[in-house]
Amino acid sequence: MNSHNVQQGLGDPHFLEVPYGSPAYQQCLELRRVILREPLGLVFTQVDFDQDRNDVHLACTLGEQLVGCLVLTPREAGEIKMRQVAVVPGLQGFGIGRGLVRFSEAVAIERGFTRMTLHARETAVGFYEKLDYQAVGDAFVEVTVPHRRMQKELK
Repeated sequence: MNSHNVQQGLGDPHFLEVPYGSPAYQQCLELRRVILREPLGLVFTQVDFDQDRNDVHLACTLGEQLVGCLVLTPREAGEIKMRQVAVVPGLQGFGIGRGLVRFSEAVAIERGFTRMTLHARETAVGFYEKLDYQAVGDAFVEVTVPHRRMQKELK
């Protein structure tokens, strides 16, 4: 990954799928809560848990430490939606998010999906553009934060 991780003794990133309801899923849920929900005053609801049950949960670890996660929600017509992307704040900017996105694309392709979509917070649009995602349509507000719909054709 880079020398920062080696200096921390954490090693290289490991990307994996985590089963819904597993201890690793619970760790991902907590990371999502702290990074994505709590700052906005939001909590998980039963509807969120019901949706998670049918989704694909991916994680990144460094050593034994969970450092990032995201969720993939299958849609119709070959489309899968990336959502709930979270990386430990002190480790943002070190390739974890980029690695998670690339891993999620490989998982999606392996499962037969041809398009990845997402709702990016305005502050993250540049990050996704660097990974060849394109903004589609106008900005909109979701969970009180400006977002853009983005997509990428998977090959």
